[in-house]
Parts: sequence; C-alpha cells; structure tokens
Amino acid sequence: TISWANDTTPLPMENNPRVVFERLFGDSGSTDPTVRKARLAKDASLLDSVTERADDLSRQLGTGDRRKLTQYLDAVRDIERRIQMAELQSDRELPVVEQPAGVPGTFGEHAQLMFDLMALAYETDLTRVTTFMMGREITGRTYSEIGVPDAHHPISHHQKDPAKLAKLTKINQYHCELFAKFIERLSNTPDGDGTLLDHSMIVYGAGMADSNAHASQNLPILLAGGVAGGGRHIMYPEDTPLANLQLSLLDKLGVPTESLGHATGKLPIDPLG
Repeated sequence: TISWANDTTPLPMENNPRVVFERLFGDSGSTDPTVRKARLAKDASLLDSVTERADDLSRQLGTGDRRKLTQYLDAVRDIERRIQMAELQSDRELPVVEQPAGVPGTFGEHAQLMFDLMALAYETDLTRVTTFMMGREITGRTYSEIGVPDAHHPISHHQKDPAKLAKLTKINQYHCELFAKFIERLSNTPDGDGTLLDHSMIVYGAGMADSNAHASQNLPILLAGGVAGGGRHIMYPEDTPLANLQLSLLDKLGVPTESLGHATGKLPIDPLG
C-alpha cells in the first residue's frame, strides 16, 4: 500500500476488481439505481442491528475486550459512512457496467480493469482521489505476455547486464503504455466544460531512479492533466525533496499547505514559473 493513516498504520489496499466494484457501486452486481437502492436499504438495516447488539455486549466486557470491540465498531462505522455516501448518489444515472468476476489472468488485463474502474469512479464522482501501485516492492511478477518470463525484482538488480536492462526497459515501457491508455480514456470522457483529464491531476512515478543501486535521487516524475499543466521537461537541482513538488501540487488542488515531510519549499511548476 502507499496510503497511510499515520506514521505507523498503513491503510489496507484492494487489488481485486470485483471488490473495488462492490465498494463503488455496492454488491448488488448492478449499476441500476433501483437495484442498488434495495441493496443499500438491506445493508443499512443489518448495520443497525449489529450496532444495537454491540452496545449491549460492550457493557458486559472487560477493558481489553472492549478495546477490540471499539476497533470493530470503528470499521462498522466506516462501512456505514460509505453506505450513506452511496445513498446520496444512488439516484444518479450511471453507465451500465458489468461487475468483474475477479482478478484477471494476465497483468495487462488486471491493470487495465483497475484503471477502468478508477476512470469510472471519477466519471461518476464517487471518489476524486485514487492511488494505484503497478508493481509492488520485491515483486516476483513475470511478464510472459511481453516476452519477459523472468521475475521483475531480480531483473531490477541488473548490475548493468545489457540483457537484464533490455528486459527491465520492456517492463517499464509496458507499464507506461497501460498508463497512457488510462490517460487517453480520461481525455475522451466529457466532463463539464472539458474532459476528465482537463479537470484532473495525475502523478506517475516510482520510488527509485536506479533500482540496481536502490537510489532514490533524481526521480523521474510525470504530471498529466489540466490542473498541473504539461508538455514540458523540467530539471530541478539535485537533492530537491520530492515533498517540494507535492506541496506545489497541493496548492494546485486548492489545499494550500506550508509543510510536508522533508520539504524545503515549493517548486515552480506553472508554465511561466
């Protein structure tokens, strides 16, 4: 995962397209408003029953067990909050979309489906923020569909071997091609006075610039979307913290922030900045 509640608590990720679909549209298997409303009403009724019984149980528990119950109830309230959000948009006309059956067999199909769900979530305004990790650390994933049967992580420690570098380049190019399809979909989706891409800020990058040396300096970061601009190649001084860029992006999103991580200031990213 790349999202954290605090310094020590990672937020759980979800890589099953079926589960992502259910979190967005409910587990009715349909985007039809009538079907979804009926399912939401049933879910809300079940939560009411769970909460009532938990309150009764809490009075009979010791301190340790009560703490566990509190954690459980926090999770229940999070579900309740998501149901309430879903109720607010249950009448909205949504595109007809089939519920995914599960995790596709190939990485390309899997990534494309996750990108499609993100685009659909933006289009229907069910969420405005997503993160997607295309390759987790120390991954043993292979890419036979592009002629790379070797595991990704060992290839990344290429030791300047031309054959390994060629395979690593293939993987990186493949990831970029899948990302480009996502960008293309956003650019082809009308949104208000423009497109979804016009009204989005997309950040694409990695945690290392040189995986062979585990070097995280001079990271290549790609910005797409109308919010941050584009079409330029900007070089910043060495050892500029990535958090400097993130501070500037927060400004662009209307969330002005003065400090973040190890930031030493903000980066000029405007065309004339």
